[in-house]
Amino acid sequence: MALFTSQSTAKSAPAAAHSGRQPQWQGVNISFDFGPSKKDILNFTNQLAVMVRAGISLQDALESIGNQIPKQKFRAVVLDLKSQIEGGECFSRALARYPDIFGNLYVNMIAAAEISGSMSAMLQQLVAYLDQESETRSQIIGAMVYPAIIATMAVSCVTFLLIFVLPRFLLVFAGKEDLLPAPTKLIMALSGGLRHYWFIIFPAIAAVILGFWYLTHRTDAGKFWWDKIKLRIPLLGTLCRSLYITRSMHTMGVLTNAGVPILDTISITALISGNILYERMWRGVHEAVRQGKKIAVSLAEYDLMPSNVVQMIQSGEESGSLGEVLKDIAEFYARQLRTVIKAATSMIEPLMIVMMGVLVGFIAMSIILPIFKMSSVVTSG
Repeated sequence: MALFTSQSTAKSAPAAAHSGRQPQWQGVNISFDFGPSKKDILNFTNQLAVMVRAGISLQDALESIGNQIPKQKFRAVVLDLKSQIEGGECFSRALARYPDIFGNLYVNMIAAAEISGSMSAMLQQLVAYLDQESETRSQIIGAMVYPAIIATMAVSCVTFLLIFVLPRFLLVFAGKEDLLPAPTKLIMALSGGLRHYWFIIFPAIAAVILGFWYLTHRTDAGKFWWDKIKLRIPLLGTLCRSLYITRSMHTMGVLTNAGVPILDTISITALISGNILYERMWRGVHEAVRQGKKIAVSLAEYDLMPSNVVQMIQSGEESGSLGEVLKDIAEFYARQLRTVIKAATSMIEPLMIVMMGVLVGFIAMSIILPIFKMSSVVTSG
């Protein structure tokens, strides 16, 4: 049985996989099934690893797990996997019918396990890999939560002040616009614009946000530009590089130790890299390795990998311990990623608070300045 990537069988997914996709009417209730999340895949793999290690057959394990899954779509997929295996299909090919749920890495690791007869151990490696990916994703999301909350509060507070509070104060200055300082005139213009043209401004802001998302996620030029910019922004660039290197080295280490051929390993690493520049780098390395070059020699031609990482990979290739070296590199950059996330969070929090204070202070100053100016005019008069 040859190792493979799950491209050819993706179109032949059985109809059973799609049951539960549409809302079902039951009286007046409608249920929505959005399919399995990353956490669902991790829980499924963890349960399967435990049951296989306990000596339960793959078919019985899939049936038992599938009957307990609350999401109809994912339950149909798991039970269909069990039916395919009972029909004589191997587990990896059954998984390959669902590339949107079980990616190339998952399929190839299971295929390697079928060849080596180490299904239980391989499932444990998959659990460790998925758990690490989940932890990294949670760290990044957690680092973004607080700044997002502060930014939302700042925008909401300023908008409330401009629309509901300032107009009451500005009535005092009606007819005295010539005496107002520039900050107050600016605030008056912003307040008037928000109150009278909100039906244009808010949709325009939403359109800009959606347009930016579409540009950076749905167009090749936009993706390339955004992925390049992310690597150049201070602090964010360090965080992104650590993330991409951790993900790449972890994936390569897991697949190499699982016995997946090196060309398939590099192809899968390119697919999960998460950045177009890194994806192009790995595709270039794949072509070079296919022509007989070493991985380290190929990586040295790019500036996306630190020189010490290239040297460690070269050492691993020469000593025959590439899998262990890749694992060590992944662990090192995972620790660095956690350090960078903490540093970014500790810097962003006070910056956001200061920015919020500056905005509110500017509005307050714009109200107080004309009062002082008018008082001085009255006193001098």
